[in-house]
Amino acid sequence: MPRPVCPRCLRPLALCLCSAIPALRNRVRVLVLQHPDEARHALNTARLAVLGLAHAELVVGKTFDASLWQRPGCESWLLFPGEDAVPASTLAARLAQRTAQAPEKAGEIQLVVPDGTWRHARGMLRDHPALAALPRITLDGVAQTRYRVRHADAEGAVSSIEAVAAALNALEGTRQYDALLAPFERLVAQQIAAMGEEVYQRHHVARCGSRGGAA
Repeated sequence: MPRPVCPRCLRPLALCLCSAIPALRNRVRVLVLQHPDEARHALNTARLAVLGLAHAELVVGKTFDASLWQRPGCESWLLFPGEDAVPASTLAARLAQRTAQAPEKAGEIQLVVPDGTWRHARGMLRDHPALAALPRITLDGVAQTRYRVRHADAEGAVSSIEAVAAALNALEGTRQYDALLAPFERLVAQQIAAMGEEVYQRHHVARCGSRGGAA
């Protein structure tokens, strides 16, 4: 028989992460567009991020309706690299200046996060020109990923939950979103314990290459 699973975090009941998930009221909305392969992955960090935020939505699929990011009165920014991508701290300064000068024009801001491997994310943008056309932001200097049990296909990549936390901290001028990483840290510790220290050292510590990536 399959092990009973927590209906909220979708982890086995014995490994439930809900007690570590914070309840944070974010001003910047978060929309996660998740590839189905990531939804089925045991290390689904984007789901943990959405569970910890009051104003966040996770949509799973290969095709998405543009109304998700083209909402009236809402300015959407795509969290994805690009030649014209703006550092999150720069965007935060621009938004603060705009609000100070014209508070009545300070509409809602939404962070759109493609969730999957880099190949999945690039495919989302290729298949959704309106999504690819959104203005882009990138993270400022982010410390090395804490995602010690998954290897990335791009150097310097971080997990989706780390990216969301860093972006929200920068955009809102706070450190409160570091709390999103508590269930993530517990998840990583659980995976290391399940595989055993020897396997972890051999396949994740000694292995060359970067670790992390969207998940």
